[in-house]
Amino acid sequence: MPNTQKILPPTFAQLGLAKELMDALKDAGYEHPTPIQSEAIPIALTGRDIIGLAQTGTGKTASFTLPILDRLMHGPRRTRALVLTPTRELCLQVEESVRKYSKHAPLDVIPVFGGVSYEPQEKALRSGVDIVVATPGRLIDQMDRRNVDFSYLEILVLDEADRMLDMGFAPQIQKVIEQIPRYRQTMLFSATMPPEVEALGRKYLRRPVVVQVGRRSQAASTVTHAVYPVRKERKTELLVDLLTKSHHDSVLVFTRTKHGADKIESELQRRGIPAAAMHADKSQPQRIRALEDFRSNKIRVLVATDIAQRGLDIDGISHVINYDVPQAPEDYVHRIGRTGRAATTGDAYTFMSPDEIGMVRTIEREINQEIPRISVPGFDFGTVAATAVAAHPHDASLTAPIA
Repeated sequence: MPNTQKILPPTFAQLGLAKELMDALKDAGYEHPTPIQSEAIPIALTGRDIIGLAQTGTGKTASFTLPILDRLMHGPRRTRALVLTPTRELCLQVEESVRKYSKHAPLDVIPVFGGVSYEPQEKALRSGVDIVVATPGRLIDQMDRRNVDFSYLEILVLDEADRMLDMGFAPQIQKVIEQIPRYRQTMLFSATMPPEVEALGRKYLRRPVVVQVGRRSQAASTVTHAVYPVRKERKTELLVDLLTKSHHDSVLVFTRTKHGADKIESELQRRGIPAAAMHADKSQPQRIRALEDFRSNKIRVLVATDIAQRGLDIDGISHVINYDVPQAPEDYVHRIGRTGRAATTGDAYTFMSPDEIGMVRTIEREINQEIPRISVPGFDFGTVAATAVAAHPHDASLTAPIA
């Protein structure tokens, strides 16, 4: 007879983490690690260099924060770990992760990023912290001011390495690494592995173990996809229609331009839908406030440019809507990775105007998946060349069959 014994997923208790971390995980309600965590954490605990490859939303942050905390609980109280991140938002989220998991451990962390005053960061760095989480530019400013001592650094993490390189941070990364101890553990985490990331790994890591979960451009399996054909001038009306005719708890809308994000925010607010915009022209306090309001459900809709496509670790995003089709297929994967995170389910909708059909087909080839088209009467421009579905995956009242 075939073996029908059910294989149970691993638990955090099997990974060899310290009791203080296990208590924090229990407090947070986490029992089972995600695949990248179960693969990467045991290797990281041995001190080996790691290249971790996994799609956005799979739990990469805990894959390095937990081993860092496990190691730093023992030894001198000096700055012994540095995490480099591409954006201020991700910097704050890594800090939040460290604080959550270190609640039973006597460890300090400070986020270092631009757009805010130097003085509080300078004071904390000079007083001594165990873990520094930083964006490259502001960290170099603080290093040039001699406000941070990395003489005892043991661990370096390059988080979202592909994104940092996309943003042009390669020279800053090199400058930082030139000023930290040569003998250290280095962990590089990335959603994709273009040649530039491979070169980065060869340059700065020593015999790294490569941990890869899923295909490099694979969309999260927990996300339901749909494309809405719509005339460009009617996209905002379609967005309002979807938000008012169905229940969407927490919606992240991506648009291509800052001006477009502001226009959508204004129109949604005018229609009585609580919304906020987040993009590069917003001040850091404005961006933090928007994220806090979104997390606390004070607003239902956050409208963002691609500054937010990676690094937004917000629980409970029910829907991601691509108001504009992303021009690069990999950006589609990163955008929709904001929902369906860590084994929860979510929906990703893409508004496709006639001049965006080609970009959608490119995305489908990249993810090796045909995305169903949803026709909403009065909005569809009438040219649909893909799978027709009779109803919306969740809200049948919004859709009609495609002829």
